[in-house]
Amino acid sequence: MRRLLILAAGLAVFATSACSAPAPPRADAPQAKPTGPATLPAPTGPHPVGTTVLYLKDVSRPDPWNLDADARELKVTLWYPAKQRDGQRSPYMTAKEAELLLRGSGISTAPYDTLSKTRTNAVKNAEPSGRRLPLVVLSPGFTKPVSTLTSLAEDLASRGYVVAGIDHTYESYATTLSDGRVAECLACDSDTDPGFGTGVVQGRAADVSFVLDQLASKWQHSDLIDRKRIAMVGQSIGGAGAVAAMIKDPRVRAGIDMDGTTYARIPTSGLSRPFMFLGSAQHVPRGRDNSWDRDWKLLTGWKRWLVLSDAEHQSFTDIPLVADVIGLESLPGMLPAARGAELTRTYVAAFLDQHLRSQRQPLLDKASSRYPEVTFCPATCGQS
Repeated sequence: MRRLLILAAGLAVFATSACSAPAPPRADAPQAKPTGPATLPAPTGPHPVGTTVLYLKDVSRPDPWNLDADARELKVTLWYPAKQRDGQRSPYMTAKEAELLLRGSGISTAPYDTLSKTRTNAVKNAEPSGRRLPLVVLSPGFTKPVSTLTSLAEDLASRGYVVAGIDHTYESYATTLSDGRVAECLACDSDTDPGFGTGVVQGRAADVSFVLDQLASKWQHSDLIDRKRIAMVGQSIGGAGAVAAMIKDPRVRAGIDMDGTTYARIPTSGLSRPFMFLGSAQHVPRGRDNSWDRDWKLLTGWKRWLVLSDAEHQSFTDIPLVADVIGLESLPGMLPAARGAELTRTYVAAFLDQHLRSQRQPLLDKASSRYPEVTFCPATCGQS
């Protein structure tokens, strides 16, 4: 799980299945190299975006990965609508985090601090704006920090959501904790163990419940949050964690799994809260991953299963947006990075607007000529 797989389009990405060595960048026709750091696309909503970081410690349970830690420490990044557009932009990640992420991923085609220079849109520690805003919990893929979902987080905050992104400590190549220590990926030593995925998503569900418990007392602006309107969105094993969190915690009213094989078993009585699968072609009915096919039958409430043509596992993250600056090349036919970000932002926001704001979204009812890459399954993918 901890190494890179090459995408069909030639983009090296962080895998969520069996270990595989990274393939070298393609040596096709020369392409112009970026002359500066990557810049994340601007948020599309009307609000300026602020961000801040919380450090939480759960003393009720030991850390599942660090046997020397008798408490679970978490870093939570918050994005939210802000009163100001001007101010210091929040860093994407630290130079040390960037180094460990690229080293762990087997990428040596760029200086190791390159990703730390990525330009974001959120103002660090800006004064929040709004009241009774819906909350979205974000959970990243295995080995990745939640910063790799920054583009989505900033966009949701600009649309009027509070976003709480969780760095699941020791499941990422690098997480900087409150005292400056950088926690590395201890879970990477266990990723081939039987039952590993099931254990990870159970731990993530516990992390989510703890964060929801703590926000009210640990964030001075927590009165912004409408605690009756909470959803969870995750990529890869973070998406699988969304299923697990909804099974465990009824406060999570709706969920999205972005291209993640699921592990938590839904009770035979079903899961009646709204849920959406958003993924690549590997998840079509009876495709390479049959977990969505299995769970689709047990989703008894509002549900959608959307597949993006030419998408790959990281198309739902920032990785394609920063690929050029770290020396990763893509092939013709792959979903362009900007388009992948647009589709992800659009359909995730539509789902959340419908289920946390009660704003009906016709986009979620049928295929759209504006977004022809999106296929509704299983009806038009082959009936499951």
